[in-house]
Amino acid sequence: MNWALHVLGVGGAQAVELGSSGAVVEHAGRPLLLIDCGPDTFTRYLDTYGEPPAAVYVTHVHMDHVGGLERLFYRAYFDPERRGRIRLYAHAALLPLLQGRIADYPNVIAEGGANFWDAFHLIPVSRGFWHAGYWFDVFPTRHHAPNTSFGIALANSFVWTGDTRPIPELLLHHAGGDALIAHDCALIGNPSHTGLDDIEREYPQALRARLLLYHYGSADDARAMAARGYRIAEPGVRYPLAPPAAGAEVQA
Repeated sequence: MNWALHVLGVGGAQAVELGSSGAVVEHAGRPLLLIDCGPDTFTRYLDTYGEPPAAVYVTHVHMDHVGGLERLFYRAYFDPERRGRIRLYAHAALLPLLQGRIADYPNVIAEGGANFWDAFHLIPVSRGFWHAGYWFDVFPTRHHAPNTSFGIALANSFVWTGDTRPIPELLLHHAGGDALIAHDCALIGNPSHTGLDDIEREYPQALRARLLLYHYGSADDARAMAARGYRIAEPGVRYPLAPPAAGAEVQA
């Protein structure tokens, strides 16, 4: 399994027993990029890999997706080998929200003298970013309010939508080839999240066949969606990925 998507958690904000939704892109058996860092994500990451992530991509700033960044700050800041070296990729539109929600607490350490961002190498992005020699596309999704949530894709390999309503035009553009589509979906949707009826109304069968559904409300909901023929993401499971398309990798 040369490329894999290791799903750490699959639950919606209130489904704590399923873990905060997030995943790790793995290459050659090693973690390449953590997607989102909810309240329990860092613990699950450490339990699996034994050390903090080298890079994190943030889809949006609801606390079930960024609540673990404070703990990651402390782990990185007090480790001279990691301070300022953990890459944190976030769309430029999210920076004011990240600053206000996570980074703006007075005296992030009691002794003073530290800024939250001292612990990270913050990299604002827009269309996408290079990481570890590969180009990752970034695209807007439909969640809560405009310009507050952004998915991520690696050409021909995978799409991770983050929290979203249906986005057929974007998936048709970014999920080419055999790309796995990890998609927000609950049994019943709402104005910020996709429901199973939305999936069946908005997406063609060829695209639905590549969906891996996560961010659901309970194990019972997962079983109900699986009974309708859908593949359901499970916490702790690695899903094989196709290699990235030519052009997504830096050519030596």
